[in-house]
Amino acid sequence: MPTNLMRRRLLAVAAGTATLPLARWAAAAGTQLTLQPLGDGLALVTGAGGPVVVADSGSELLLVDGGLAANAAELAGLLTRQFPGRRVGTLINTHWHWDRTGANELFAGQGARLVAHENTRLWLGAEINCAWEPRVYPPRPAKAQPTQTFFYGTKTLPFAGQQVEYGYLPQAHTDGDLYVYFPRQNVLVAGDVATGRSYPILDYSTNGWAGGMVTGLKSLMARCDVHTRIVGSGAALLGKTDLVAQQDMVFAVLTRIGQSYYKGETWEQFLASAPTQEFDAAFGDPARFLRTAYEGAWGHVNEIRRVTR
Repeated sequence: MPTNLMRRRLLAVAAGTATLPLARWAAAAGTQLTLQPLGDGLALVTGAGGPVVVADSGSELLLVDGGLAANAAELAGLLTRQFPGRRVGTLINTHWHWDRTGANELFAGQGARLVAHENTRLWLGAEINCAWEPRVYPPRPAKAQPTQTFFYGTKTLPFAGQQVEYGYLPQAHTDGDLYVYFPRQNVLVAGDVATGRSYPILDYSTNGWAGGMVTGLKSLMARCDVHTRIVGSGAALLGKTDLVAQQDMVFAVLTRIGQSYYKGETWEQFLASAPTQEFDAAFGDPARFLRTAYEGAWGHVNEIRRVTR
């Protein structure tokens, strides 16, 4: 996008004369679901609103995320057809957003346990005012709220003859992000912390910020090798090089935000510096990313210079 056009759009958003699209899952309901085998009892379902990873033990299913509520019945039907005789025993939420937690009620009602970070449980039980969309999310029913949570570090869950690892990625996309790693298949599910070649969303309304995303990407890279397949925010599988490129971009922009803060510049002056100009060809429209990164960093102004890759 040409620099002047990008600046005009961002200034219009800041002034309230234009609106960014609602969260990307708002337009995703009702799309056709597809299942892509990943090998050795693992599959990726796309079209549900957010990627859904399915692990099959032969007698039970484990899901990582569940897509939108509008697609939950269709997802359940697909699983019944593809994996006859197996029920969903565990559903892990990578964070609270509704494109990840929309099937919680349905599968919990069928007996599945819901696993997540404790902050995800708390957000699902609260009214959330996401100023950057803008949208207010009402509390979800008790049945949709995770029943098994943790606070710090990593955990393991035995499933289908392996120890599935899941761990916390503090204050990255939200403050409840976690990854899930399937070691036998060398598949890492990273939620919306990993976006590949598109700009991420930093949900500062629930404590996501750019510094946390830099650190979260570092944690993800530590669990990867060159052969790891990564499920991120979209349908395309990612690799470690995608995480490196995303981290380089986020770190560079955060550094520029900090420099702008410390010089006492306004938002308009920051935009005039074209802070993403060398990344836009690869990552697309920076409008939402820049606004959420800039607003979210205010609460971490004393930490910006301590963020390292």
